[in-house]
Amino acid sequence: MQITMNPNSELNQSAVNVPEVVQVPERLIAEAKRFQEAMMMYTCAIREIKTKLEVLNDELSVRNQRNPIEMIKSRVKKPSSIVEKLQRRNLEVSVDSMMANLDDIAGIRVICSFVDDIYAVSEMLTGQDDIKVIAIKDYIKNPKPNGYRSYHMILEVPVFFSSGKTPMRVEVQVRTIAMDFWASLDHQLKYKKEFIDSDAIGQELKACADVIAETDEKMLSIRKSIESQGIEIKNDY
Repeated sequence: MQITMNPNSELNQSAVNVPEVVQVPERLIAEAKRFQEAMMMYTCAIREIKTKLEVLNDELSVRNQRNPIEMIKSRVKKPSSIVEKLQRRNLEVSVDSMMANLDDIAGIRVICSFVDDIYAVSEMLTGQDDIKVIAIKDYIKNPKPNGYRSYHMILEVPVFFSSGKTPMRVEVQVRTIAMDFWASLDHQLKYKKEFIDSDAIGQELKACADVIAETDEKMLSIRKSIESQGIEIKNDY
């Protein structure tokens, strides 16, 4: 049996209409590769700071029989967030602009047990001779108007790659468990407040933040009272 294909048929047209291959400009390919390399470098910078924090926590757990750090979280900023922040600041959207102007691409959050642990850990970290302090913002002593409390540091740490040593910036936020609890819930509710009475919700959240801060102070006072009686406070894990 012989089958004849009509050249004007739909089937034949779909068979011959091969999608055209799009040529990506070499400049974009190179920029994408540089962005990927930059993200790797920021990830390595996070690893450097995390290692320092873990060493300090291990040392203090032996010396004081108590871990001041409950948890360490980290993240590298998403590409969409990087672009949005550069555009919001009317800056060029490029790898060079990103690395020159943004200090929070690499982020570490340190969760401590007590308020005094925040300052102790931060002081020990910034006291290391290969750490350069770029900026410090103490939102514990000076809370934001909405009640937000945390201790922020922009640190520069040397990271050794095959091409040599590169100083990389990392934002480190240090806070108590209670502060982190409040900040996490506030972040979840942030965009919901646009659709309701945001002033009323803001006042309630501020009141909660104040209660949490007072609780942190009381917990620290209780711990110091126990320690003043010669009783050691130890972690059971």
